[in-house]
Amino acid sequence: MHIREGMIPTALGSAVTLTGTIMKRKDIAPMIAAGIVGFGLAHILLGTVDMVQNQRH
Repeated sequence: MHIREGMIPTALGSAVTLTGTIMKRKDIAPMIAAGIVGFGLAHILLGTVDMVQNQRH
C-alpha cells in the first residue's frame, strides 16, 4: 500500500482542526481552541504543499 507523501499531515491537520472547531463552538478554552485550529490549518497547508511538490516528480 502506497500512501502519497503529505497525505498523513493533511489528514492529521483535518482532525486537529475539527477538534479545535468543536472546542470553540462549545466554548471550551477559546484561546487554546484557536491555537489548536491554527496548528491544524498549518498541517493541512504544509501537507498540501508537500503533495503538490511530489506530484511533479
